[in-house]
Amino acid sequence: MNSNQFPYLACAIATVLMLVALRGSQPGADGSTQLPLLTLLLICEFAFIVTLTAVITGLRQQLRDGFTLNPALATGGCLIYAVGFLLLGLRFWPDAPLLG
Repeated sequence: MNSNQFPYLACAIATVLMLVALRGSQPGADGSTQLPLLTLLLICEFAFIVTLTAVITGLRQQLRDGFTLNPALATGGCLIYAVGFLLLGLRFWPDAPLLG
């Protein structure tokens, strides 16, 4: 795989994982989530690492090759997903000091 394609692939993977994490965190009738807490935390951690790596790769590509719109949009999307997965993972963490 060409490293120039990584932000696109990471953005697609992050979209799927965000949907899984949001759907799996919905409480059921008994108050428990549809996916176990550890699974939700692992999804968020894995997706955060992948999207953060894509942001770094995309920024290096932009600095090396000059600004182009499509890679910049993919890199920006990965940045938004990285922040989203970080906040979502902190929200799932029991007794997290941040985000109440």
